Amino acid sequence: MTKAELIDKIASGTGLSKADSSRALDSTLNAIRSALKKGQKVTLVGFGTFAVVKRKSRKGRNPRTGAVITIPAAKIPKFTSGKSFKDAVK
Repeated sequence: MTKAELIDKIASGTGLSKADSSRALDSTLNAIRSALKKGQKVTLVGFGTFAVVKRKSRKGRNPRTGAVITIPAAKIPKFTSGKSFKDAVK
């Protein structure tokens, strides 16, 4: 499903216009991004939790040359699905 298809589903499910649905979706995604950027968790009960996790630096290989390289530590977003969401997908 693309973002445009999701906006169509939101519009048909809520009775909002596509423009309003698009703004609502963008606002939701921006709020999640902002919270994660601040290091906060976002928990949507029944759906899941978005969080930022720290990944340690590690050794890797350059696929072209085979040389060993160090992949730097990084903060990455992580999503953990909730129980009811997992059950719905089964």
